[in-house]
Amino acid sequence: MELVPAAMRERERALRGVAIGRKAWLFAGSDRGGERAAAIYSLIVTAKLNDVDPGAWLADVLARINDHPVTRLDELLPWNWKKPDKPEAVAA
Repeated sequence: MELVPAAMRERERALRGVAIGRKAWLFAGSDRGGERAAAIYSLIVTAKLNDVDPGAWLADVLARINDHPVTRLDELLPWNWKKPDKPEAVAA
């Protein structure tokens, strides 16, 4: 008999990053900085919840978004995103 169901353990593990970062987020610099940090954290967690590597997804989206058609922005959302077939060289 399990005392804590596996699903509950997974949820608690997912929240651990929030709890660990809480003190660091006190020093976001400003309210606006805190809002930006929250937005980025939301993007990262959304990618993770959709079984997408947040680093690969964010790098790909940032590299493509400027030339991507506005009518197809939904393709860049984590739940619709497809990993590129071949990595493109990023200009430094």
